[in-house]
Amino acid sequence: MSTTAQEGVGRRRPAAPETRAASAGGTRAHDQLAAFRELLNRPLTSYYLILGCSALLLALGLMMVLSASSIEALQEKGNPFYWFFKQSVSVGLGIPLMWICSMLPQRFFRLAGYPLMVLSVLALVLVLFVGTSQLGAQRWIDLGPIYLQPSEPAKLGLLLWGADLLARKARGGLIEWRNLFIPLMPGTVIVAVMVMLGRDLGTTLVLLLIFLSLLWVVGAPLRLFGGVLAVAVLATIIMISTEGYRSDRIEGWLNPWANAQTTGYQAVQGQIAIGSGGWFGLGLGSSRAKWGRLPHAESDFIFSILGEELGLMGTLVVIALFGLLGYAGLRVATRVKDPFVRLASASAVAWIAGQAIVNIGAVIGVLPITGIPLPLVSYGGSALLPTLAALGMLLSFAKQEPGAREALALRGPGPVARGLSWLGLGGPARKRRPARERR
Repeated sequence: MSTTAQEGVGRRRPAAPETRAASAGGTRAHDQLAAFRELLNRPLTSYYLILGCSALLLALGLMMVLSASSIEALQEKGNPFYWFFKQSVSVGLGIPLMWICSMLPQRFFRLAGYPLMVLSVLALVLVLFVGTSQLGAQRWIDLGPIYLQPSEPAKLGLLLWGADLLARKARGGLIEWRNLFIPLMPGTVIVAVMVMLGRDLGTTLVLLLIFLSLLWVVGAPLRLFGGVLAVAVLATIIMISTEGYRSDRIEGWLNPWANAQTTGYQAVQGQIAIGSGGWFGLGLGSSRAKWGRLPHAESDFIFSILGEELGLMGTLVVIALFGLLGYAGLRVATRVKDPFVRLASASAVAWIAGQAIVNIGAVIGVLPITGIPLPLVSYGGSALLPTLAALGMLLSFAKQEPGAREALALRGPGPVARGLSWLGLGGPARKRRPARERR
């Protein structure tokens, strides 16, 4: 072999431009994936996801309540901002409540479940006698300027009470599913029966979701799930068969277009509204359905108005926000090893995300209409305040994740603490240490 041939064998040919571009693209994709994984592994990821998703859903909810309710409020109250102002007051009360709950220790939530459960049961009994009936359901207590719906705080009460009951019986971090029977199951049945007597099937289903989430976390056998679901299905069939308006709702759900002017009217109008929005919607405030066509546009069917005005992209953003919120809550449940935190966090996710699924499913026609609101978005202070309290609890639990408290300490005082220190109303604001000292 000649010298030139030997050099040709030993010399490596340069890579083609396409090969180099593909290699660089693969490296960038790998680096982006690694950066995304590093972001998810940070101690405060759950905390900021819960805080950010809640804030965005609240802001979007206020905007949509104003848009969906303005026409009806102008016709009935003479003020297009009537229900928007009331919802703003609820948000104004709920945000401090959420912040306070985020600062409370775990022990508070463990103790709070018992009095909240007792008060909820008493209020549910009271509503059967002095409650206000609307649309065939007796759910509200008239307190003058506001209406209280006791079934909403009952969700939070059942969550905290049930989680503490099972956590107290934990042995070595494991919870025996047999402890579900007494007294958790009788207590759940009492609350569910009280809610059903008020003709509120939707909230009864949410209570069942909370109870099933407790079953799941403690590792109950499938036969127990089957038994609970069988009893729930039987009770639902009895409730539907004994109430004419529920039978009408099922008929309207199974064949809405054949009953478009009667039992399927609300479902049809909701689907027309959400379908007319297209990809990007008609524009904020441009809904046609809110002009008297769609009943309860600001509460049960606000997702239809959202889809009509913001389009498919807007609905997907809302679904993504609920998905991220659920992911963050489950992340807290898996990263914090305390049994109570695991139970309470998983149950809160089942409540909020499950209620969102039921509401959205009813709007798009895959589930019957149950009359429950979309969490954080729909109008209604009785539903909003307990939900924000539960989210504040999740924020408190997120601080217990590994490394979370250290990361918060390094972050320094927040804007409120700095503002108070500047005004001379608080202690001196702690300065952030330089990065070199933190290392």
